[in-house]
Amino acid sequence: MECYSKKMEKSPDSPATRRTRQGAATREVIVEAAQRLMFDRGYIPTSIAAIAEHAGVAVQTIYNSIGGKADVLAAVLDRAAAAEAPGPGSAGGPGPGPGAPARSAGEVIRRLAAGIVEVNTRTAGVHRVILQAAGVDPDVAKLELRRSSQRLYQYGEAATALRGLRGLRAGLSDHEAAAAIWAIGHPQVYRSLVLDLGWSGAAYRDWVEKTLSAALS
Repeated sequence: MECYSKKMEKSPDSPATRRTRQGAATREVIVEAAQRLMFDRGYIPTSIAAIAEHAGVAVQTIYNSIGGKADVLAAVLDRAAAAEAPGPGSAGGPGPGPGAPARSAGEVIRRLAAGIVEVNTRTAGVHRVILQAAGVDPDVAKLELRRSSQRLYQYGEAATALRGLRGLRAGLSDHEAAAAIWAIGHPQVYRSLVLDLGWSGAAYRDWVEKTLSAALS
């Protein structure tokens, strides 16, 4: 009986599996509707009721599946970013393959640069909403601080990888290196250079890679 129960739990057609799929599909519809509305109207004018109406769900469904409006905004950011701050072993760009360890300090920096450009490009619209909302919504301000701290922590892993490959400049601590990466790769820097000042994506990526190399190695 126990073996039979375990098999049933793993069945792709089990009620639990169907509920999980349905829940994920509902969440995706909600997040997509929220992103569309927040981009078009802004964060403050977009109510949970409006998101529910556009997603075709009840208001309580949003609270049950995601949470409040700041939680919905966090889900929008996750959807856009997929992985906001790529580490040295998973970032895009030249390398032996996704998730494979970097083979040189130069490869770590190339992956970092490629990942920073990719993520900032994908999340620029969401960060615009966060920037507008953080000044008036304490929950969004906390979200911004939390995600900023997460990026700093993850960039510390890149600094550790560089040190392991003897690619970190002498006298530079891992914390200082992480802070340098964080500052160079900050979404606001992307916004200022590319969206406000009109830099091309290629020019921005070239600057990120060169600046990372100069700051770290």
